[in-house]
Amino acid sequence: MEKYDKKAAELIERSYQTPEIVNQRLRTLAALALTRGESVLDAGCGTGLLLEQQALAVGREGRAEGVDFSDDMLAHARARCAGLEQVHLQQGSIETLPFDDASFDAVSCTQTLLYVDDLGRALREFYRVLKPRGRIALLETDWSGAIMNSHDQALTQRVFDAWDVALVNPNLPKRLRPLLAGLGFANQRVEAIPVLNASYAENSFSANMLQNFARTAHRSNIITAGEAEQWLDGIDRLIAEDAYFFCVNRFLFTAFK
Repeated sequence: MEKYDKKAAELIERSYQTPEIVNQRLRTLAALALTRGESVLDAGCGTGLLLEQQALAVGREGRAEGVDFSDDMLAHARARCAGLEQVHLQQGSIETLPFDDASFDAVSCTQTLLYVDDLGRALREFYRVLKPRGRIALLETDWSGAIMNSHDQALTQRVFDAWDVALVNPNLPKRLRPLLAGLGFANQRVEAIPVLNASYAENSFSANMLQNFARTAHRSNIITAGEAEQWLDGIDRLIAEDAYFFCVNRFLFTAFK
């Protein structure tokens, strides 16, 4: 499993507070429809942005558990949720959840299954810890469908291709629905949540991720250092020309046990 370090955790902290990701989080919360006194698990809770909102929804009478593989991510989550007594955080893998069977009314997992070594095991763990009729909300991105205006579309495609190389489970949204059905999840619903930046803004998701896009492609040996610099320079030109455009689709899967 990919383990996010302090630098990556700080990038997630910034990029996941952008307006388009706030919208994604609100839609995930709406899909779970948590009520006071319920128990919820955020598997791969990251910096705790969703977990904080889940904790507020279930209230002090409820229980909000967060598990993440990265201690650096959890440091942000602990600071964010410090005043919420219903929140409990621990380091661990979502492939071996430290909870009893039928422990939760709801489970969420955002942008984490892409990185797990044993996808089937993680999904089985979600099913195991859910109560009967418990619900699940999974959100993943299909990077193969990402589009971006560019002066060099071939180079941009190579940059985005690097994300598939970096992932254990690329193109997961296309495969997730039958995997859930095979485990016994029912009443599935899938909705697309586009991350759309039709012009450049410093507080947008893509603006926060540009350096990471180029760095990942270079680290994966898909582009050279010179090509990474060329790509970023090209983006600066697009910004100056007011011709910036970025879009990628995320998909929210909800289902019941």
